[in-house]
Amino acid sequence: MRYLNWQECLAEKEFTLIIDVRSPGEFVLDHIPGAVNLPVLDNDERAEVGRLYVQVSRYDARRLGAAKVARNVAAHLEGFLSPYPEHSRFLIYCWRGGNRSKAMATILDAVGWDVTVLAGGYKNYRAHVREAMDRLCLGLRCHILTGLTGSGKSLLLRHMAGQGHQVLDLEMLGCHRGSLLGEEPGAPQPSQKHFESLLLRQIEGFDPAKPVWIESESKRLGRLWLPEPLWAAMIAAPVHELHVPAAVRADFLVGGYGHFVAAPDALLEKLETLREPCGGKQVAAWQAMIRAGEWVAFVRSLLECHYDPVYRRCRDVFPASCSEHMVPALDEESLDRAAAELIAAAG
Repeated sequence: MRYLNWQECLAEKEFTLIIDVRSPGEFVLDHIPGAVNLPVLDNDERAEVGRLYVQVSRYDARRLGAAKVARNVAAHLEGFLSPYPEHSRFLIYCWRGGNRSKAMATILDAVGWDVTVLAGGYKNYRAHVREAMDRLCLGLRCHILTGLTGSGKSLLLRHMAGQGHQVLDLEMLGCHRGSLLGEEPGAPQPSQKHFESLLLRQIEGFDPAKPVWIESESKRLGRLWLPEPLWAAMIAAPVHELHVPAAVRADFLVGGYGHFVAAPDALLEKLETLREPCGGKQVAAWQAMIRAGEWVAFVRSLLECHYDPVYRRCRDVFPASCSEHMVPALDEESLDRAAAELIAAAG
């Protein structure tokens, strides 16, 4: 059994499994991407041991904690860990690299697995995230893809990623499409810290000599905020603007937001937040279109009266000079052509 800090762990690379032994509640807030949660104390047990530690005695807390840890580790050995062969390489961490990770690591090491403990635990990893985000974003060759809502920016970026180009997909990582209607059904947004962990994992994999393509977003994505170093790199980057016909944009959005078509009540409720900026009369007209099933007419009106003006105001955040690209459709051929034009424009 050995102890390494996160930078040393990165150099190792080939761990069979990264094991987070913290409680499920801690794990949800943030964890090393790719880690599995095998808690030595669950949420309730951790709270119970903590109360005992404060209100009764350290000895009683340690005795109770040791008993619960032993039972939980035994369950993991008989369950999740049972298929792993001898000499599998495990990286284990808890909050500070203290008693919880040591307890799990001692037993797994005795079994015959190759065990490494993250020195300093999650706190050491989190310090790395902050430092690396500051450092790596300075060298990112960002290129911003912009265009009116419904221009297929995310679709084109994912098409480019499939061709092997470097893409930082903020909407996918943040589980949000970056607008009033941007929540992804059945996919809650990650915590702010885990969003930053996911961002960094992608950024660390980029070749700094090649462009990184990013969709234009505001600094806020749903309830998440883009890290300041990344935002600074984005607003200083070259901009490439897509021009897609309004009819194509409307059809694309109706197809892309099928969950609202299937269950329009949620959309009717969300539109209430637009009464102040757009007026009650306009919102009532939109709601009437939805109830009548006039989806294309509704989307075209929403674009014209709300999304397009908002986009034009926000567009001023990015540099005024940009390359412009006419995209007549959002089919495979048009995406191929647009991708080739963007790569040529980026040099």
